[in-house]
Amino acid sequence: DLSRKVFVFRKDPSDAYVVLRARLEQPLLNFTVCLRSFTDLTRPHGLFSYATKAQDNEILLFKPRPEEYRFYVGGKFVTFRVPEGRRDWEHVCASWESASGIAEFWLNGRPWPRKGLQRGYTVGATASILLGQEQDSFGGGFDLYNSFSGELSDVYLWDTGLSPDKMRAAFLSLRLPPALLAWKSLSYEVKGDVVVKARLRE
Repeated sequence: DLSRKVFVFRKDPSDAYVVLRARLEQPLLNFTVCLRSFTDLTRPHGLFSYATKAQDNEILLFKPRPEEYRFYVGGKFVTFRVPEGRRDWEHVCASWESASGIAEFWLNGRPWPRKGLQRGYTVGATASILLGQEQDSFGGGFDLYNSFSGELSDVYLWDTGLSPDKMRAAFLSLRLPPALLAWKSLSYEVKGDVVVKARLRE
């Protein structure tokens, strides 16, 4: 249970990452991924990387610059332009629905205009899920200059699209539905220079 804790990625650039283990019974036709990050990086960095053997960017949350997030599904991406952070925690949730191809993006509890992405696609279930690096091959192929440096917290993955109420609940750290990956019961393994510490402030 990592409540009120964070992963601190200490070095920049870094070869460190955290492996997450999720029990995926079947491929995903819908999902929501949420996390909180705190960094002063201005260069590109990967936050959440879900790779299959067929597709290294099966699900990817990537920040190419301070005022932009890229959300990948099945190797294709949509861009969400955001205000440049005030060097504070940023909470993001991204959800996707195969039937409509609708991608939703929420920043700090507020929705951005929805976009279309990979309608009819299926996300593979046999996955390598990492925090802090962007995979260019299954479980590896890292570019150090796409690595994350800073603090990550409150990581979740659901096999459904969350309702607007639940998106806001995730931002406020309220009670959430059972998840494939849940910060309060996370199965993980640290690889390299990552330290678990108490959050500095709520």
